[in-house]
Amino acid sequence: MTTSYRPTAAFVGASWAAVSLGIGAYLIGLWNADMFLSEKGYYLTLLLYGLFSVISLQKSVRDREEGIPITDIYFGLSWFSTLVALALLVVGLWNASLALSEKGFYGMAYALSLFAVITVQKNTRDLAAANQAPTGTSGSKSGKDGGIKTIITKSTPSVLLQNPAQPAEKSPTPPSKVPVS
Repeated sequence: MTTSYRPTAAFVGASWAAVSLGIGAYLIGLWNADMFLSEKGYYLTLLLYGLFSVISLQKSVRDREEGIPITDIYFGLSWFSTLVALALLVVGLWNASLALSEKGFYGMAYALSLFAVITVQKNTRDLAAANQAPTGTSGSKSGKDGGIKTIITKSTPSVLLQNPAQPAEKSPTPPSKVPVS
């Protein structure tokens, strides 16, 4: 039995707010920064590269977790790409002629953006899985519509769907084993 959780609207909204806040703060900081246009382009490219690499990494990790085939080369490249994006930001900030507070600001906005985009991608995939689940088999943990977590089960055994007052049907007995001589 595969169980997937439908994220609540509040969690989805908070995730999108975090993405907007992180990317927005990073871009506003770049816009107002007193640096060459080439440096601004470098940091903008790092943001876009980092966002893409962590989405790819999250997808490949989740695919593997769910048993969806993924090549070792792509999995390794996803990790490598994410680490390179982080290393390039660290090296760029280390060598930048910015105040320490500005370096910290860019680092934190970058980290918030990467973490938040992973969460948004996870929510998007969870919602897609929940929408593909068969209707009539979903229920809320709190017992109300719009509860904390809505559980969607796929391929639920029919024994679980029967009325508890009725006895469960017995499964046919397996054929007896005939000894081979």
